[in-house]
Amino acid sequence: AVVSTQSGHYGRGGMATLKDIEMRLKSVKNMKKITSSMKMVSAAKFARAERALKPARAYGTGAASLYEKNDFDTSGKDSVLLALSSDRGLCGGIHSNVGKMVKAAHAETPITKAIIVGDKAKAILVKVIGDTFLSCFNNVGKKPTSFTDALDIAEEVLSHDYDTINIVYSKFKNIVSYNTEEKPVPSLESVESNAAIYVYDEVDSEVLRCYQEFTLANIIYHSMKECEASEQSSRMSAMENATKNAGEKIDALTLQYNRTRQAVITRELIEIISGASALE
Repeated sequence: AVVSTQSGHYGRGGMATLKDIEMRLKSVKNMKKITSSMKMVSAAKFARAERALKPARAYGTGAASLYEKNDFDTSGKDSVLLALSSDRGLCGGIHSNVGKMVKAAHAETPITKAIIVGDKAKAILVKVIGDTFLSCFNNVGKKPTSFTDALDIAEEVLSHDYDTINIVYSKFKNIVSYNTEEKPVPSLESVESNAAIYVYDEVDSEVLRCYQEFTLANIIYHSMKECEASEQSSRMSAMENATKNAGEKIDALTLQYNRTRQAVITRELIEIISGASALE
């Protein structure tokens, strides 16, 4: 649709009238209140997410250490991509960075199977790899992530055949930064074929299967908690910047309003004086 840019609310010489500036000033002030409130809410949620990340990180790093300290085959062609995001926006480029990493990986090696967590990642990737989606999870980010959520995702992953799971997520560093990383997790067959598993004791396939399922759920839970803390810190920073920009815009509009009001008063005085002079 074609949108007209003519407002019809300008005074002489194309300058905005006082009423226009007042309306814009009121709008920006309301916007500043909203962003300031969102910043405080995000700060409270970030504090909770950071506290919850510490125990999750202990379990997640412990579970992943087995794969990091042993040589498992993660170069299989039949891999499943697991992209982690949420349903909520207004948090900087955290979701788009996940999308960029997935697109770059797809350009290098075509992705054939993908499981997407969060509507934001789904919206970014649906045009590129939408035909590879095995399943999508939504209602993510509205409430703190629970281990039950990670179990549901792990069960969905394990219901498909694969050689490797590549988890793409945002890893929390500190309150102002995060990294978008990819974490490979080998399949049960890769774990069973590694001789290091049987060095100390005989382990049957049932024990390995249970261990692999629980380890995968732990790693997914840890990754989701990393994403949660990264998202809240990113949203807090984004709302702080938005509040600062709104304050600068308010100052500029206030200055413009005062100048316009002064110009109107001056023009009216000139008209009064000119009229009085003409009557003399």
